[in-house]
Amino acid sequence: MSPIAIRRVTAADHAAWLPLWQAYLHFYNTELPDAVSTSTWQRLLDPNEPTHSALAWQDGKALGLVNFIYHRSNWSIESACYLQDLFVEAAQRGTGVGRTLIEFVYTTAKAEGCCKVHWLTHESNATAIALYERIAERPGFIQFRQGL
Repeated sequence: MSPIAIRRVTAADHAAWLPLWQAYLHFYNTELPDAVSTSTWQRLLDPNEPTHSALAWQDGKALGLVNFIYHRSNWSIESACYLQDLFVEAAQRGTGVGRTLIEFVYTTAKAEGCCKVHWLTHESNATAIALYERIAERPGFIQFRQGL
């Protein structure tokens, strides 16, 4: 088995990205209109957009995805990076794919001048939380939101 390789998506990767995206949404019991997924994909490919994506590959198969967004912060001069979506196929969890995707975002964001990477996960996602507590700080903030 070859090592895991992480690379940013290209237009040719849609057929690999979409099933992972749909599995991610299913994992969180969420459905989005096709138009949203299409728009997200187009934004990921647009060099003028602050949103990016990478896939984890092994032996020619995509095993996981990470979508991340660079944004300004009122708490720093440098931008920050929001790791918005992270998904690894169920059979690959615990094998280092998720950690490798996150470390790719750390490296990429640092190279782009970001001062931090941050993300959220659902409180019921114990497997992910176990990883996150080993590789990041848990600052204790609670999220609130209101749909508009």
